Amino acid sequence: MIRFEDVSVRYDGAPGPTVRGVDLTVEEGELMLLVGPSGVGKSTLLGAVNGLVPHFTGGTLHGRVTVAGRDTRSHKPRELADVVGSVGQDPLAHFVTDTVEDELAYAMESLGLAPGVMRRRVEETLDLLGLADLRDRPLATLSGGQQQRVAIGSVLTPHPAVLVLDEPTSALDPAAAEEVLAVLQRLVHDLGTTVLLAEHRLERVVQYADRVALLAAPGAALVTGPPAEVLAVSPVRPPVVALGGLAGWVPLPLTVRDARRRAAGLRERLAGVPVPPPGGVPLPAAPPKLSGDLPAPRREGRRALLRGLLGPGRRPRHGSDTSTSTREPYALVSRLAVRRGQVEALREVSLSVAAGETVALMGRNGAGKSTLLGSLVGLVDPFSGTVRVGGLTPHRTRPQELIGHVGLVPQDPRDLLSADTVAAECAAADADASAAPGTCRALVARLLPGIDDPTHPRDLSEGQRLTLALSIVLTARPPLILLDEPTRGLDYAAKARLVEVLRNLVAEGHAVVLATHDVELAAELAHRVVILAEGETVADGPTADVVRSSPSFAPQVTKILAPQPWLTVSQVRTALNEPTVCAGPGPEAGSDDGTGGHPERAEPGRALGRDGGDPPPGGPGTTEDSEGAGAARNTERADRASGEETAAAGAAGARPVPGRAGVGPGAGRQDGAPPVCRPGRPGTGPGPDEDGRAPAPEEADGACSGRGGDVVASSTGDEGAAPAAEEER
Repeated sequence: MIRFEDVSVRYDGAPGPTVRGVDLTVEEGELMLLVGPSGVGKSTLLGAVNGLVPHFTGGTLHGRVTVAGRDTRSHKPRELADVVGSVGQDPLAHFVTDTVEDELAYAMESLGLAPGVMRRRVEETLDLLGLADLRDRPLATLSGGQQQRVAIGSVLTPHPAVLVLDEPTSALDPAAAEEVLAVLQRLVHDLGTTVLLAEHRLERVVQYADRVALLAAPGAALVTGPPAEVLAVSPVRPPVVALGGLAGWVPLPLTVRDARRRAAGLRERLAGVPVPPPGGVPLPAAPPKLSGDLPAPRREGRRALLRGLLGPGRRPRHGSDTSTSTREPYALVSRLAVRRGQVEALREVSLSVAAGETVALMGRNGAGKSTLLGSLVGLVDPFSGTVRVGGLTPHRTRPQELIGHVGLVPQDPRDLLSADTVAAECAAADADASAAPGTCRALVARLLPGIDDPTHPRDLSEGQRLTLALSIVLTARPPLILLDEPTRGLDYAAKARLVEVLRNLVAEGHAVVLATHDVELAAELAHRVVILAEGETVADGPTADVVRSSPSFAPQVTKILAPQPWLTVSQVRTALNEPTVCAGPGPEAGSDDGTGGHPERAEPGRALGRDGGDPPPGGPGTTEDSEGAGAARNTERADRASGEETAAAGAAGARPVPGRAGVGPGAGRQDGAPPVCRPGRPGTGPGPDEDGRAPAPEEADGACSGRGGDVVASSTGDEGAAPAAEEER
């Protein structure tokens, strides 16, 4: 159904191809999971299926991609719309109507389906995705997760033969994610729909995949095979697989059920062992005072107001009433009620957050988590009740004063970005916080290496934009840090680095409140978990107590090792005191939860084949890159750059190890990605070649490039030149 033949994609000005020599076939009725660190080119491969690469994104496509027999070089995206349904990382970018029901019907109207067919399919989709109560709601009033479900529904209604999904569950709560994945399973098994899906939260989807395709590093050879075999050598893997590797289970388990059946021996080893505190560090009895005497933000006007409401600020003056040396709350919400039109977003909600404490807000999409964060930063006016932050009432406090007390990273990080380049954004953040020049830029490089300074922030990928927004807010080191879905678009390694940064801030006395559907993040970072439902608080307590009692919000390790109180793989590793030795030149420290270390017991040297064989040998060749490639070209360039060190487990202390990427359990990884690690076992040999890259394909064969929205470059192969295209929008 989908076939990649020696496909490489290169963008204008890039030092090399974003993806190189990809040979892959996805059969009809197959669910293929595409995995790899952030920035390795997964979105580029997905875009090549529906023709957006290169017709819309620009750049040069070498080789051939066919979908249901249609060559994407000669078929524009609109000519593939009846065959391919596509959902990107940002659902708002795809909406073209105003309400839920209209959006579900739009694609069918474009294809000219009969009104009776359209009505029936809209109703079916509303029921399948739990959207019936939202049918008349304006799209702009929905939560991020609700918008994600609408975006998925809008591509299901035309009943395409192929679905291409880029992180479809990233904004969904666990229950909603299971519903969406169950729908995909029904489409695959009952209707023969072909699904190509990229996802960072592998714990949600890997058990549903027929095969896994791994891009271990930018330009690396694609590795395909059964999920357990590929994840054994992958730089990204879910907690259940990491725990299986730590315990020495072969084959590695993919589901909680499989792991529980084999966990009796591990539970015996852990019986009576003290459990490390949640959040990585114990909650201090008296956190240190925050210090710093910083001037107010310097800039005026609209940008200053926006950054004042949603961004960084200065730390409180030493000894002022905004810092605390007691367990008294720094932020206090009492019996808060918020209404949005006829909708009661919050009902009688109370919350206290002390300095040095991390609180995770969890609950279904639309439960009120983002509204509660907005009330703490003054973006939401209470209908009743009170909100106090650092002794101030946020919605009655001038932004210039409030930003010295609280900073918010919203669900859409673009709300914080207004400069023309990454470098300008970072310089402005340093000036706002009166921080040393380069402070913000260093934080960006630490969280997600490889983001280019000249790149326009709007051209970054979802994960890269989020990293930039996080760095802007964290540069100011506000006493109260609010994060709304802070791990969307981040792989396990980037998430681990973020956890380390936040833990350091919490240890210094900062308070963190994060709204998240990422149960693994909450288990790793939070001291307390608050669960909201229909705008009301239904649970508030220590992380271990709350998540262990909730089937929906329990992390994988908790489900596997219950009734013992373990939450994360890192806790188990610490308890077992297992050393980690990595294949490659010298021992390295690896992480335990899929963030870079790989403590599996797979047989060394067992290689997985690439679908379609090795790419043909050839030199770098020449290309005719687009000069006018648009935003997505810069996005992919930044994606590619960020992947060079993404999988290096910075939070776990791993160093980059050169070697061949994604070839087998005994190999290292290229471009700073982590090597394969096994607890207590020595490396199995050096990496084979110098840079770990597959040979470049013959770029003169089958080249197709885009210039802005047009296809302009030629093919010198049998297919002939692709005709010029009108701009696709």
